[in-house]
Amino acid sequence: MYNIITIERRYASGGHEIGKKLADAMGYKLYDRNILLEAAQKLDIPFFKIEALEESSSGNILMNLSKTPLGGLAGNKDLPLADKLFLEEKNIIEKAAEEGNCVIVGRASGYILRKHENSLQVFIYADHEKRLQRAIEREGIQKADAESALKKNDKRRRNFYNSITGQDWDDPKHYEMYLNAGRLGIDLSVRLLMEAAKG
Repeated sequence: MYNIITIERRYASGGHEIGKKLADAMGYKLYDRNILLEAAQKLDIPFFKIEALEESSSGNILMNLSKTPLGGLAGNKDLPLADKLFLEEKNIIEKAAEEGNCVIVGRASGYILRKHENSLQVFIYADHEKRLQRAIEREGIQKADAESALKKNDKRRRNFYNSITGQDWDDPKHYEMYLNAGRLGIDLSVRLLMEAAKG
């Protein structure tokens, strides 16, 4: 039985919706953007600065910094604020894993918890046209801006993950499941993940 499910996803692939529905169906706690907001609040970082900070991480922080079980900030007071922000996110993710029964969307959570035997790492994607359609219909992006929104958000997620882990974000070898939600649909993807979670 997997009681921790981590989800990385391409923008507008349905990954967040799948995570939310999966958490609801299994009675698990959902961790998503609230991880980032909680970390920023703990560090007293204004909301409008968060995304710019995330994108300025110094890179390979997980491999170079504190090896303590919860990756604390002790001894890392001179770190750039972006790295402090990520370490705080890492703390939240590891504490969530200790409690178990959770779905964690994004934040390089699969990499952070890759050695946790009860965690299932998942990547969600969809073909380009499906994502464009979803960006317009579900994400509220103007049709003229949809193409650039896909590129911008995928690039941001890729750069964040790659700089944190030193690995390629969408390489299938880093995940137990690699699902095309565009073809499978949201509900079938959720059902497949529920079955996989049963082990």
